[in-house]
Amino acid sequence: MFLIDTNILLEVMLARAKRKACIEFLNAVKTGREKAAVTDFTIYSIMIILHGRGKLRELDRFLRSLSAYKGLTLYATSLEDKLEAVELAINGEFDVDDAVQYASARSLGVKAIISLDRHFDDRVIPRMDPRQLHFLSGVSR
Repeated sequence: MFLIDTNILLEVMLARAKRKACIEFLNAVKTGREKAAVTDFTIYSIMIILHGRGKLRELDRFLRSLSAYKGLTLYATSLEDKLEAVELAINGEFDVDDAVQYASARSLGVKAIISLDRHFDDRVIPRMDPRQLHFLSGVSR
């Protein structure tokens, strides 16, 4: 199982440069070929960002689409995750939003965090760019 970082979803929703690889990975999760989790923190972050950009219809479509993802688990961050995240931020390892993701990834025991954010590089839980998964098709499970 992988943890999907917020930027993977935003890359697609905001039509950014690396969206093709993100779509490919998300389609693998949608069909159930890959298993992944997304945190409630990610969902709330996307809600705030899209609301701030006046994209409420897109937000509605996004939230409704989540139930179609056969390989997706919505992970509710625990108080322990949040406390660990604050500790990681205090120690200067991450900013708070990345720390929440990393603490959640630890709790879930994921193989990797799928992210475009290099702040996750050189950690115990590795970061994988969705473009890397293209080459691992069928092996990454």
